[in-house]
Amino acid sequence: MCGIVGVVSNAPVNQLIYDGLLLLQHRGQDAAGIVTQQGQKFFMHKAKGMVRDVFRTRDMRALPGNVGLGQVRYPTAGNANSEEEAQPFYVNAPFGLVMSHNGNLTNAHALKAELFSTDHRHINTDSDSEVLINVLAHELDIATRGLPLKPADVFAAVTRMHKRLKGSYAVVALIAGHGLLAFRDPFGIRPLCLGQGVGTAMVASESVALEGTGHTLVRDIDPGEAVFIDMQGQVHAQQCSETSAHFPCLFEYVYLARPDSQLDGVSVYQARLNMGETLAQRVISTISPDLIDSVIPIPESSRPSAMQLAHLLGKPYREGFVKNRYVGRTFIMPGQAVRKRSVRQKLNVIASEFKGRNVLLVDDSIVRGTTSREIVQMARDAGARKVYLASAAPPVRFPNVYGIDMPSPEELVAHGKTVDEICKVIGCDALIYQDVQGLKNAVASLNPKLTGFDASCFDGIYCTGDITPEDIIRLRGERIEADELQEDANV
Repeated sequence: MCGIVGVVSNAPVNQLIYDGLLLLQHRGQDAAGIVTQQGQKFFMHKAKGMVRDVFRTRDMRALPGNVGLGQVRYPTAGNANSEEEAQPFYVNAPFGLVMSHNGNLTNAHALKAELFSTDHRHINTDSDSEVLINVLAHELDIATRGLPLKPADVFAAVTRMHKRLKGSYAVVALIAGHGLLAFRDPFGIRPLCLGQGVGTAMVASESVALEGTGHTLVRDIDPGEAVFIDMQGQVHAQQCSETSAHFPCLFEYVYLARPDSQLDGVSVYQARLNMGETLAQRVISTISPDLIDSVIPIPESSRPSAMQLAHLLGKPYREGFVKNRYVGRTFIMPGQAVRKRSVRQKLNVIASEFKGRNVLLVDDSIVRGTTSREIVQMARDAGARKVYLASAAPPVRFPNVYGIDMPSPEELVAHGKTVDEICKVIGCDALIYQDVQGLKNAVASLNPKLTGFDASCFDGIYCTGDITPEDIIRLRGERIEADELQEDANV
């Protein structure tokens, strides 16, 4: 999960890209980067850290041009501690390319070997995004055959890419002197949308980045589709996949996206309200509402679900936790030790809302269980008689291989456990989960065209059809190695 943005304009774009990345900061807090183009030259600045820390006034002044792209990074493949793996990535041929990628290639290891042995291209990092840009470069080279680049050549290159790449990928790239390219994988797992402003065309991971910068959401880019915006701002689009199907990631609606975004025709806020409705039915079948004094959300993603749940139960909705907004989202912090240390820094209790009461805490999801266990204990320490916990998402039992940091089954508190066993681990008096079909219905009811979803972390079904147990073991090993490098760096 990363946030990407690309712009073609008739005015300088550095500030516009910066503003777009601020609006997408929730999607990645590890690193940030911007590249712009003036004439035939690229100007790039990227580093580890938050957007506001990476870009100073002097850095912004060094990013001239009316075309550019940017990314906020959340590492899922490669080394989170490596400055080299901050995006965008650059290769100088053909034409000169820069690229940012949201997602995760599941066949990056095989592609890396193929690039070396067959395409004669060198990969210098462990990032799957560097693999992806080199595949793009190779296919563009074949499509143009040394001739001037046309939109048809761009689409031919993306068509060939779809046949080689596996996994999830939403991509934005600049082709020096020609324009901006954006495309999604044939399953549309990660989001990408197109917007229009006055003299500006823009693509971004979420609609909030468009609307927050004065653009109008035109539409979502279709699964398998490529959009090419030339230097004059003219938009060319073509379906480049022979077999596309739409399986957007359900976890985007649960947690990843901002509530004020619209993804694939679905309001994220309304989807979370719907999750609260279906969750209320699960609560009623597990606990008598008479045993609940108040409903308290665990900030922030769970608030809409908790409000709707409280309304349907006829119970008071209360704010019991105050969030320190200067601590990042714990789920996307690299390393388990850092996440655990940050929970009590991130949240503080309002003791009067807990003392002597039976409280129902509502969270958007329960992944590793570390945060939930700490929060339940905080509620008890504040004087709660009973602490019930409800999750707007089903149990996360399986690794996610499409760009969310859930690579190891052993890290997941629900893996191989019953709900009662999870309840004991977390330390709550009762634990209520959303069911998978209820979650799908909550989202699908808002867009009848959505008939399938990537719910792999909940049901273990990988929509790309290429994931084997050996792949899970390999990805787990890569993540353990990356975490060890991160911990060594923090010592």
